[in-house]
Amino acid sequence: MRLPVLLRAAPVLLGLLGLSGCGTPGVGPAEAGLEPAPARALVVALLPERLRDRAGWAADLTAALGALDLALTPDNLCAVLAVTEQESGYQVDPPVPGLAAIARKELDRRAERAGVPALAVRAALALSSSDGRSWGERLEGVQTERELSDLYEEFIESVPLGRSFLADRNPVRTGGPMQVGVAFAQEQVRAQPYPYPMRGSVRAEVFTRRGGLYFGSAHLLAYRAPYEHMIHRFADFNAGRWASRNAAFQQALALLAGRPLALDGDLLPPPGSGIVGRTEAAALAVAARLEMTPAAVRRELERGSGPDFERSELYRRVFAQAEKQGGRALARAVLPRIDLQSPKFTRKLTTEWFARRVDERHRRCLGRVEAVQAG
Repeated sequence: MRLPVLLRAAPVLLGLLGLSGCGTPGVGPAEAGLEPAPARALVVALLPERLRDRAGWAADLTAALGALDLALTPDNLCAVLAVTEQESGYQVDPPVPGLAAIARKELDRRAERAGVPALAVRAALALSSSDGRSWGERLEGVQTERELSDLYEEFIESVPLGRSFLADRNPVRTGGPMQVGVAFAQEQVRAQPYPYPMRGSVRAEVFTRRGGLYFGSAHLLAYRAPYEHMIHRFADFNAGRWASRNAAFQQALALLAGRPLALDGDLLPPPGSGIVGRTEAAALAVAARLEMTPAAVRRELERGSGPDFERSELYRRVFAQAEKQGGRALARAVLPRIDLQSPKFTRKLTTEWFARRVDERHRRCLGRVEAVQAG
């Protein structure tokens, strides 16, 4: 599972101009991939035998990578399969246990925050909807995120009170077989044309197999990152692009500044917050040693949401001095340490847990590739 579906939206991932061919997770020439037909055959062989329409899954997966100019390598194919297996078990619209109760709590929370009385919420849910049932009855029957998303969209459009506390923002933020963010998908289509006929909204496409695999593959693979191992892309898929790189920078900065930092990959607070975060404060504390002005430090930290932060003077000087001070080489990518919060979770989960779980699936998939090719 990914970050919370209903509690809050993750920030829209930035740096989509960094989209470019990245057939391998590391830096260097892209590995030559398979031709489409052999790639589809390989994916069919890798998918669970119980899965319906394996050929359709294989066609959509390979088409997604092709549209994104990503090489059809076993590494890339298995990466998408591993995330899909972890997130949904190869279900296009996976059911979520207790979703109706989760959704009702979210409605009540948003209404309270907007100052809408609970009695007014109950009255709105008692109104008849387009299918003759009340909104409350329909809400009690939802089992999947797509059903809930569609219900919210109709509720927002049809019930004036819905707009007052949902503010035209559907609180279902992720969906589809890879549980990719709707906000990311919307940014993706602005950066690169969607390769399929759009039957409805971008949101609706996220909840389809072809759209879910396309946007999920883009999120996972279609950006430049200085990683030698795929596990850091899996962590980024959960925590946000370049989170593993940024967490490694935070680790080096903490060593240099002699103060603890959360290795969460967030180098700056949200825009407009008007506060100085701990990472920026640590960088400012050593700015003189780095021979950088506070303005330069801030400017360089702002590059942390894009593909070129590792080329910045701040990044290079922090690592150079931290390694000199510590007398050892430091990792350029570490798994972010983030606790995941969601009413869907029944136990403590972290980004590191997610990344390692998906990495295990990825390794098993690559082992099956060897068996298929040997047979």
